[in-house]
Amino acid sequence: MDKPNKKEDKSTWAIGGGLLIGIGAGIFYIRTYPLGLVAFTLIGIGLGLIITSVISRK
Repeated sequence: MDKPNKKEDKSTWAIGGGLLIGIGAGIFYIRTYPLGLVAFTLIGIGLGLIITSVISRK
């Protein structure tokens, strides 16, 4: 039941990867900068969205 010639969408991979990197960096800095988890998570999501827009242009 696979659809032939279907182009796979990797945009969710880019957003999820940015989110995971942001959370990882936030956990690394959580003792010195308590709001770092939130800040780095938002930065990761933002970078993932930018990468998604670049990927979708192709």
